[in-house]
Amino acid sequence: MALTGLEIYKQLPKKNCGECGPPTCLAFAMSLASGKATLDSCPYVSAAARETLDSASAPPIRLIKIGTGDQEVELGDEHVMFRHDKTFYHPTAFAFLVDDNATDLPEQIRAINGLEFNRVGLNYTVEAIAVNCVSGDAAVFKTAVETVAANSPLALVLISEDPAVIAEALPVVKDRKPLINAATTGNYEQMVALAKANEAALVVKAEGLNALAELVEKVVGLGFKEILLDPGYRNTSQVLAGLTEIRRLAIKKKFRPFGYPVITFTTETGALDEVVQAGVYLSKYASMVVIQTHQKEHILPLLSWRQNLYTDPQKPITVEAKIHAVGEVNDQTPVYITTNFSLSYYSVEGEVEASKIPGYIIPVDTEGTSVLTAWAAGKFEPEKIAAVLETSGIKDLVGHREVIIPGYVAVISGKLEDKSGWKVIVGPREASGIPAFAKSRFA
Repeated sequence: MALTGLEIYKQLPKKNCGECGPPTCLAFAMSLASGKATLDSCPYVSAAARETLDSASAPPIRLIKIGTGDQEVELGDEHVMFRHDKTFYHPTAFAFLVDDNATDLPEQIRAINGLEFNRVGLNYTVEAIAVNCVSGDAAVFKTAVETVAANSPLALVLISEDPAVIAEALPVVKDRKPLINAATTGNYEQMVALAKANEAALVVKAEGLNALAELVEKVVGLGFKEILLDPGYRNTSQVLAGLTEIRRLAIKKKFRPFGYPVITFTTETGALDEVVQAGVYLSKYASMVVIQTHQKEHILPLLSWRQNLYTDPQKPITVEAKIHAVGEVNDQTPVYITTNFSLSYYSVEGEVEASKIPGYIIPVDTEGTSVLTAWAAGKFEPEKIAAVLETSGIKDLVGHREVIIPGYVAVISGKLEDKSGWKVIVGPREASGIPAFAKSRFA
């Protein structure tokens, strides 16, 4: 269990130097207990006290890393139940299941490697391939793991509860830092030994939360903490309940046996049902989802939802405040002004493209707020827009001096003309009106 502020205070040097931020050691202790400070902020804490206070200063859910280099995947290290409390940090990873005896394994690997998307200026990728030992043959499994490793840079998950099977394949991908699935009550000592020897992370699996907590304590008792949790549930409602309870106990109660990332597995046979099931696990605290479908049309909705879920709600998605060209532009191309809020910009870009008439779009930096919100907050003012027209370089790209502003801020048109020297054209209020507007004026 977590230490209280007073228990932490007893371990501190009591200098009240203020170098840690808070003015007194007691205030610092209270910040530590509430998770608002880290022990590293205190330059005078002793080694003995640091060891005692590790549990108080550590994040409620341990950070676990699998994979290497550009393909390293970070799991866990979360601090809150709900995104609006603070934010979520490490997006749920997707591992795509392949069987070791599949006759079309190379084709499956190519399909998984191709699961990359560009949407509204963001790049969506997937993280891992999970090789499942359905053959029961260590040699077949090893060959499959070698094939996957040779043909994909993605992180690897090795699925077998037979230590002999894992021991055969693990050395050939040791440098990739794979995830081993899974340690159980019957094999955990052997699996921990393999994970230690090969610097691999390990899934700890048990039937139910009580059994899982007991098994985690045994694994940690062997001096190993690079683990993911699997409570053994496969029914969607049971998994959801288990994920929620594990997160609540880890965050609210600082229950250390559950202070690790959680892995889940989809079991639905219909593709759409599986996508819904994966979406449930993604939405409620799964650190990794092992999924069966490899179809792009099934994966894009999940990656889009993941992006939304793991976007800091206090920091809207923005685009770079620079000149963006749409189509084959020239010196007579219309110039549109909008804000750098991602949704606003891409709504305008999509409609300009749909009009079939090229356009320059300049998103003004409004700290990621929409047109009306930015105007109301004084971030989309004539002076600011005029400065952008002067410094962005647009004057060197077009021979005219006409600029189109959103219809919702028509009130600024007169002052903007005075400040910028450009003729201001009031465009449609909604981006959807741009095609008809552009065709009527510029076709």
